Amino acid sequence: MPVYVYSIVGSDHPQRLDDLEGVGDPPAALHTVDGGDLTAVVSDAPDDLRPKRRDLAAHQAVQERLMSDGAVLPLQFGFTAPDGDSVRAVLQERAEEFTERLRALAGCVEYHLKAAQEEESLLRRILMESDEARTLNEQIRGGDSDQKLALALGELVAQEYQARQERLAGSVLDALRGHAREERLSEPTGNDFVSVSFLVEQDGEEDFRAAVNRLAEDLGGDFDLRLHGPLPVYSFV
Repeated sequence: MPVYVYSIVGSDHPQRLDDLEGVGDPPAALHTVDGGDLTAVVSDAPDDLRPKRRDLAAHQAVQERLMSDGAVLPLQFGFTAPDGDSVRAVLQERAEEFTERLRALAGCVEYHLKAAQEEESLLRRILMESDEARTLNEQIRGGDSDQKLALALGELVAQEYQARQERLAGSVLDALRGHAREERLSEPTGNDFVSVSFLVEQDGEEDFRAAVNRLAEDLGGDFDLRLHGPLPVYSFV
């Protein structure tokens, strides 16, 4: 029977799951698959699993409970396997890899940071600080109707916009990476210039959050920094 896989832990993990329920309607009972030095937390897989609020919450509750008692390799929502035997085979085949990763993640949580700068503010700075852009803009505002000027200004601003956002992303990483074990970049969306996950030691969470607050103050009111966490270490499995 297909099984839904929540997490992988060491066989010595407490695995306190008695009062939790799995995904599905009605909720599936949680159980484990033993693979020697590793254990997978699973349940029967629902026939028609969708990311409903209740199921997402059940998945997250399992991760948080396990995480409170030790190192966890949390799987993303929706991961299934054909049966328990196939899960056991993977645990045994990749035991060294999974065990090493559990050691690397021990005592850590994930924080995810997204940052954006107010677009109008950035465009104003480009026009103020770039001599070439300022000259082109002044010519256009002065009444020069040559379409080549508008095209040149647009290309220049677009290039400078991208370059500045890349430099800003680098400065954010430089300011925070000393407070984290690892980092994982993802593609920014919308107006964000950076989207990054940090692997932070639990003993260093306060210092990390303080560093984010200092960075926000240094950047100023034109910037929007959104920090989410602590989270299960999904990005680092």
